[in-house]
Amino acid sequence: MAKEPLILVPGVLCDADLYRDQVPALAAHADVSITMEQARHDTLPAIARAILDAAPPRFALCGLSMGGIIAFEIMRQQPGRVSRLALLDTNARNILADERKVREGRMQLVANGHVDVMIGLQLSRFIPLTRLGDEVLVDRVLKMVRRVGAATYLRQERALLQRVDSRPSLGAIACPTLVLCGREDAATPLIMSQEIAAAIPGAKLEIVEECGHLSTMEQPEAVNAALLRWLGM
Repeated sequence: MAKEPLILVPGVLCDADLYRDQVPALAAHADVSITMEQARHDTLPAIARAILDAAPPRFALCGLSMGGIIAFEIMRQQPGRVSRLALLDTNARNILADERKVREGRMQLVANGHVDVMIGLQLSRFIPLTRLGDEVLVDRVLKMVRRVGAATYLRQERALLQRVDSRPSLGAIACPTLVLCGREDAATPLIMSQEIAAAIPGAKLEIVEECGHLSTMEQPEAVNAALLRWLGM
């Protein structure tokens, strides 16, 4: 029996290493691929179209952070092609003035060559204070952020500045849905995942303890267990 295709979508400043610990754990249960279209386009609709163009006719979809925001756009464009949906550490809200100002400020830092300042600011959002002493985790995240680089970061931020409110359309999502969030997520706090799960019929909310924004890297065993349960839904 053929395995179900599963597309994993990374977030801002993330590459395939975001899901390094998930691929081997899920490979026995799904035909896993990691898209990098979120690094190639500067609008969310274009990213979603590119993923859909390359995807099989029907597939499971998992996105973390910006990857979840892209998943919402895919669900707006072609919801019938998604067999099941996993939304990790993400946000369905539209961009507000305060967030726009912060994002534009970070973009200006990068445009002026202050990439390391931006990396420091992002690190404090990605990793909770309780994990900043984990040198292996911090080094892995820093290397990933630097691999992605300034040009891709600016494209991704331009896309996110156009983010629309996905909350009104959440009630139309009809496929089995997992919503997962780290308890200590500072970038997309737990309340955002709680409102997503409450709005999607039948959605399962899983909270990962001692975990911040990059749940797949921080607590891979807990995330893998949740994803395996989701694949069995």
